[in-house]
Amino acid sequence: MRNKFIQTLTQLAAKHDDIFLVCGDLGYSVLEPFSEQFPDRFLNAGVAEQNMTQVAAGLAREGYNVFTYSIGNFPTLRCMEQIRYDVCYHQSNVKVVAVGGGYAYGPQGVSHHTTEDLAMLRVLPHMTMCIPADAAEAEGAARFMATHKGPGYIRLNKAGEPAVHAQLDTMAPGQFIQVRDGAGTALVGTGAILHAAIRELDAAGKAWAVYSAPFVGSYGADVLKPLAERYERIVTIEEHQLNGGFGASVAEVFSDMFDAGTLKAMPRLKRIAIPNAFTPNGDGRNDIFRPTINHTILAYHFVLYNRYGERIFETFDYGTGWDGTYKGKLQQSGSYVYRIRFTSITGWQSDNNGSVLLIR
Repeated sequence: MRNKFIQTLTQLAAKHDDIFLVCGDLGYSVLEPFSEQFPDRFLNAGVAEQNMTQVAAGLAREGYNVFTYSIGNFPTLRCMEQIRYDVCYHQSNVKVVAVGGGYAYGPQGVSHHTTEDLAMLRVLPHMTMCIPADAAEAEGAARFMATHKGPGYIRLNKAGEPAVHAQLDTMAPGQFIQVRDGAGTALVGTGAILHAAIRELDAAGKAWAVYSAPFVGSYGADVLKPLAERYERIVTIEEHQLNGGFGASVAEVFSDMFDAGTLKAMPRLKRIAIPNAFTPNGDGRNDIFRPTINHTILAYHFVLYNRYGERIFETFDYGTGWDGTYKGKLQQSGSYVYRIRFTSITGWQSDNNGSVLLIR
């Protein structure tokens, strides 16, 4: 996802000479295509994200469309004052790009768990937020933000996300993209967690409709009213804390529509999100996440690498065999687990995406 975003941004920079990229001393092996092709429009601001944001605001006042790039919390939570005053208050043409949303950097602990960003940023005036679910949406995000005037936020996952869309023509704020049709219940997800939810629905034989919400906020009655009238229940899913996230934004609009008489009745709405709690001691290992967050596991996805970084095993399985078959397999292999994703839509407590479990 991040590679596709940068590749697309690099292509767009060849056509739009106002695109400028500023990073916080990271992105090596990802940002080189841009920095090598446009060295005069690339700046490494160092490990100084607040200063990076202020520099970006200054460049924006000189006519640039500036993209800042760093890991999860660093260009967002660490820079809230600068984003609020220097970017949003002045409606600066600055786009904040955060890579590694949710638990993608799990073993680094709470400092790297990006689980409150949507709640904090979506309340800022003039902020447009995009949370792609796959590489196609990441490309769409880059294309939209390249011409969008004003503040923006793009929350990317890391890499290797399965495709949600076979083809994606356009996407715009306030719109949901139908991934597949269904009846009874509509699942609306934002971000890379959507694909895991789809696979679990398939395994459980659930014929739910599925929608992707690449933009959070700005939903109109023309988008939400048909969902409320067509489906018996709406389920939202996100890799963000329950408080103030994507599901909360949908609930707010439904409430306003009902109060205004646009809806005759409030729809049944279930919000699936991370519990409003930190992980214990900042530990990102899945054997810590699972009992603490009270997962009811119906599915898990993991990839094994040997100590040399070579992929040796990958599976997506369903059922209750984690404690026996698969945990035993990992212990015997002595391998590194690069990604484990726990999900359960039909008895769901939480999800952990991208944490690392080291078994020697």
